[in-house]
Amino acid sequence: MDKVGLMYVGAVLFINSLMLLGKVDEKSAGVFNLFIGAMQVITPFYLIFTSKGDPWMIFNASGIFLFGLTYLYVGISNLKNLDSSGLGWYSLWVAILALGYSYINFAKLQDIKFGIIWLMWSFLWTLFYLLLAQKKNIAVFTGWVAFIQAWITATIPAFLLLINQWDVVGLKTTLSVTILTILAFIVIYISTKPSSSKINSISTKA
Repeated sequence: MDKVGLMYVGAVLFINSLMLLGKVDEKSAGVFNLFIGAMQVITPFYLIFTSKGDPWMIFNASGIFLFGLTYLYVGISNLKNLDSSGLGWYSLWVAILALGYSYINFAKLQDIKFGIIWLMWSFLWTLFYLLLAQKKNIAVFTGWVAFIQAWITATIPAFLLLINQWDVVGLKTTLSVTILTILAFIVIYISTKPSSSKINSISTKA
């Protein structure tokens, strides 16, 4: 993914995480999603047109569309108060594709760091599917996952790429951050999961 584009993936994930945590208004976040979504759709078209048919350049550019269309969908849905199910099912499709991008990074490009990052993105899009299409009560958990991923999968990697320090991050650091992140997700899920009594109360009222 383009370095600058990756930086703004971090920005929009940060805003969307705060929206899910109730700190940012949905329509306000929607406008920002439209800005970044437009950028993330125009950029890959440019990269493809200037790739001279290079299959790997086209492949890398194609992944940016997944983000751009997600953000445009979020922005329009928020501003028009659309039902979230369509966005949720689209997120499932993207989550499955993200596994393929992860595999290519691992197996073909020997890029362990971005292989792991694509796995994390697949997990996040899966949460969006569960939240928006299946209407699971995981908004707070999803918000915290998005907040963490905004930094460790986008903002920090993009900044290090921009200053040519990404290669300094070794395998040991990568695996350590990954393990700590997984542990953090588990702790956050346990702490934000609705209690059984609360679920039963909601079911009874319904």
